[in-house]
Amino acid sequence: MAPHILIQDIAAHTGTEVTLQGWIADRTDKGKLQFLRLRDGSGVIQAVVFQKDVPPETFDATRTLTQESSVRITGILRAEARAPGGFELAVKSVEVVQIALDYPITPKEHGVEFLMEHRHLWLRSPRQHAILRACARIIKAIRDWLDNNGYTLVDTPILTPAAVEGTTTLFETDYFGAPAYLAQSGQLYNEANIMALGKVYCFGPTFRAEKSKTRRHLTEFWMVEPEWAFGTLDDYMDVAEQFVSYIVQSVLQDRAAEMKVIERDVTKLANIKPPFPRISYSDAVDLLKQKGFPDFVWGDDFGAPHETVISESFDQPVFVHRYPTDMKAFYMERDASNPKVCLSADLLAAEGYGEIIGGGQRSADLEYLASQIEKHKLPRAAYEWYLDLRKYGSVPHCGFGLGVERTVAWICKLDHVRETIAFPRMLEKIYP
Repeated sequence: MAPHILIQDIAAHTGTEVTLQGWIADRTDKGKLQFLRLRDGSGVIQAVVFQKDVPPETFDATRTLTQESSVRITGILRAEARAPGGFELAVKSVEVVQIALDYPITPKEHGVEFLMEHRHLWLRSPRQHAILRACARIIKAIRDWLDNNGYTLVDTPILTPAAVEGTTTLFETDYFGAPAYLAQSGQLYNEANIMALGKVYCFGPTFRAEKSKTRRHLTEFWMVEPEWAFGTLDDYMDVAEQFVSYIVQSVLQDRAAEMKVIERDVTKLANIKPPFPRISYSDAVDLLKQKGFPDFVWGDDFGAPHETVISESFDQPVFVHRYPTDMKAFYMERDASNPKVCLSADLLAAEGYGEIIGGGQRSADLEYLASQIEKHKLPRAAYEWYLDLRKYGSVPHCGFGLGVERTVAWICKLDHVRETIAFPRMLEKIYP
């Protein structure tokens, strides 16, 4: 029997008889000639059925194929410059697995709401397929860089007893009669892990009950969080720019075909290399006042329009560092030269895409952290274990979190993060 192969491997089998299995993306009837566009998840190929080359029942079966019908097709692979992808399959036999019913997503314009209601089917379209493959390569690059640079993967809990990023965006659930929360971040647990392993990262789903409908927000998203001992704010920015540059260049190298499908101009991405520009929060405020926000007040947080203006002012991603202490989480280290600001930094992606990384140096001071927990009205009992880390060998340390979906949106230049994940969770959107 002809070997089953993937479409992505056809170049190695030119001139041989093979079997492909997948779904019919399109069929063109030319009378005695049928053109089938077959996809299998790894790629797309044109299959050509000549009436004279196949049994009558095979040709008749071919003419019944509808969009998304599932099939196994056997034929001879040959190079064909005029065919999509440069190869085509000269069909010898067709096994119909299932004739699909009328497919709701046809080759015409559909509204976003309709497509989101049919997200489970929309994933099959060339653009969505390309985005998900780019996302998979981004995730591999993330893991590769961290694994190759001495970081140990340590899973952190999804159910937690307390907040990390503020109490107003917690999803609460019942934990055997006691309240528990879906994790906003694995960072606090990472701070325990570094005392055992030095350099660690966690990678998993995180949750924010934030009632936002912007193009940058999901209520469930994936985040990778490296953390390491004896690290400073400058160390964090050095690591983050190397990390992000590696991710971008890996995608450009291995997903060039997908970038073409998405119609992403990669010219600017090709120049994403260290060092990245670094400006203070105060300098960023001055920049905003010069560029359309004259009334912006020092101490206010940046919204999406502000981040867009700042990031569009640079060709590279830009670090904004030393935010006001009162703006950031309780655990951030203060700047010794100016306690009004803390040793934090956000990385804003280029081309107006805003924050993709947040992080900084964590406070190693037990008394300060205890006072911060009280100031933020957090339940101290839930953080006693965290305070223990400052009693037994506390050291300066730092880390950051990179949001995968926002990074995918930037690299693929998407209008909305809803296309970056197979089944997005947004405000008022939990189906399918």
